[in-house]
Amino acid sequence: MAEKIQKTEEEWQRELTPEQYRVTRKKGTELAFTGEYWNHKREGVYRCIGCGTPLFSSETKYDSGTGWPSFYAPVDERNVETEEDRSFFMRRTEVHCAVCGAHQGHIFDDGPEPTGKRYCINSTSLDFEPNTKSSE
Repeated sequence: MAEKIQKTEEEWQRELTPEQYRVTRKKGTELAFTGEYWNHKREGVYRCIGCGTPLFSSETKYDSGTGWPSFYAPVDERNVETEEDRSFFMRRTEVHCAVCGAHQGHIFDDGPEPTGKRYCINSTSLDFEPNTKSSE
């Protein structure tokens, strides 16, 4: 994992769109079925919008029916961190980028095998990098 990134709120506001800032820095959530990647089928890697750290792969993406991109595992466990979230009178586990702290979404224990996990992630927190390998 890379060294942690520290920026001021003003720096984040300059670098991110208002929606990206709201979701990643203020722990917001985009509306279900509205994000760019909830029904995305291309092969590649989903990176943190704040710092480019690889977080999830299309290989672990699946349709959870929730309207958000869902993954059963991160690219590397060291690239994501979790913490308890008690907002909205619920008890959930927040997922954020281990490098820049950007809020990504939440993790639940109702995903498919082999992990049983559902990383429910906001599209606006991600940047997609398609595979460049040609299929032969």
